[in-house]
Amino acid sequence: MPLPVRSRSHGPARELWVYSSRAPKARRDKYNMDTNLLLPIVGGAGVLVAVVTYIIGRGLGAKSELNKQEQANTTAESTAKRLIGEATREAEALRKSAVLTGKEEALKQREEWEKEARGRREEVEREERRVTEKEGALDRKFEILEQRDKDLGRRGSELGRKEKTMSDRQSELDQLVTDERRRLESLAGMSIAEAKAELMKRLEEEAHADAANKLREIRERAKRDADREARKIVALAVQRVASDTTAEVSVSSVALPNDEMKGRIIGREGRNIRAFELATGVDVIIDDTPDTVVVSCFDPVRREVARIALEKLVTDGRIHPGRIEEVVSKARKEVEVAIVEMGEQAAYETGIHGLHPELIKLIGRMRWRTSYGQNILHHSKEVAHLAGMMAAELGLDVMLAKRGALLHDVGKVLTHEHEGTHVQLGVEVASKYGENPMVINCIAAHHDDVPHESEESVLVQAADSISGSRPGARREAFETYVKRLEGLEKIAASYRGVEKVFAIQAGREVRVVVTPDDVDDVRMASLSGEIARRIEAELQYPGQIKVVVIRETRAVEYAR
Repeated sequence: MPLPVRSRSHGPARELWVYSSRAPKARRDKYNMDTNLLLPIVGGAGVLVAVVTYIIGRGLGAKSELNKQEQANTTAESTAKRLIGEATREAEALRKSAVLTGKEEALKQREEWEKEARGRREEVEREERRVTEKEGALDRKFEILEQRDKDLGRRGSELGRKEKTMSDRQSELDQLVTDERRRLESLAGMSIAEAKAELMKRLEEEAHADAANKLREIRERAKRDADREARKIVALAVQRVASDTTAEVSVSSVALPNDEMKGRIIGREGRNIRAFELATGVDVIIDDTPDTVVVSCFDPVRREVARIALEKLVTDGRIHPGRIEEVVSKARKEVEVAIVEMGEQAAYETGIHGLHPELIKLIGRMRWRTSYGQNILHHSKEVAHLAGMMAAELGLDVMLAKRGALLHDVGKVLTHEHEGTHVQLGVEVASKYGENPMVINCIAAHHDDVPHESEESVLVQAADSISGSRPGARREAFETYVKRLEGLEKIAASYRGVEKVFAIQAGREVRVVVTPDDVDDVRMASLSGEIARRIEAELQYPGQIKVVVIRETRAVEYAR
């Protein structure tokens, strides 16, 4: 039995009956043949249907597209009309706004122009008024000048007449002066040149006398004021120092426990005492003084070493040459340590810092040096304190004054070892160890060997004189004292017109009595200065010497 099969083709819908393969072959062939004939027909119909459908669809699409285009054209035209309307309205609004802005700007520029024009007109008017005023002032000045020219012409004429009159009178006056001069020359018996010379001589003598009197008054007033201030400052400084003064001696005494120790010091055949004196360089004096041995030497350092060594030997009891050398060596080291300590202590007491170690040693060695019996270390510290106090009173450099004062006699430590004065040696050692030039000048000028370069240098010299001239501070040999007095009297008596000379106050003042006929008041002032300068140049003395010149004029008459 054939099985009906429903099939769909690509063309229009149709149904085909397909027999199953189980049908007989003849039938299948017939069926296939019928099918082969139907397929082209069906295919062509399908193509035709498709073409027709395509044409119809395309026409419908074109129509639809035309409708859309018409609608779009309509919409675009309406939009364009709307945009053109809006643009037209905006352009009109902008035009109106621009017109308003332009009108406002034009009004503003017009106002500014009118304002500027008005200002220029006012300025022109002011300039015109100023020019008018200047013209008026010039006219007035011109009138004044014309009037002055007239006055000057009139005055010139008057001056010409007066000049002629004056010339005539001058001629008459010259003639009168000439006649009077001849008459005076004939009466005086001298010429004009001689009269002028005489007049100049008298005027010169009067001027010299007036100048001398004025100079004397100025000097006396300045000296009085300066002396008063100086005495005040010096008195304050001395009162604040107020140190005791004791004269040093050149011997030292060593106490012994008993007189038997003297024999041990001498030793067998004197070998101990010879070894001791050889090691120390001193003289040991053993006499009848009980329980005492005297050590004598002009070098205080060696004397101090010998004293310490001898005390150690006496305390120890073992005295022989080997032991003596050992003890003397130890004593010398102790003295060297003491020298440094003394130098540092002096610098600390005076408040001076930054000294070279070698200068410290030299200052310490001054403890065992003397000048006219005065201990140099004590003297230098005293001078430093005095100079510092006076510098403080005068508002000067206190540290500079103290430093120069402490080192002013440092050269005396070296006088036993080097050639030269203590001033030269002090300057050399201070320069060697880098001291300030002002400090070096304090050392060099404290005996007026060189000029003073600062006020502090003068204070160092004054403090040195104060410390050395205080009663009991120094002692000197009687022969030296007498020689100084004789030298003072001899210098003062060598001048013309000196009648008598008296050296008083232990040589600290010289009174010179002059002859009134030979020495006048003017000469007195210069004479005292000349004597003082010569004493400074020729004599050596501590402190200062006052020179007083006395002139006395007496008028004696008797009533009968």
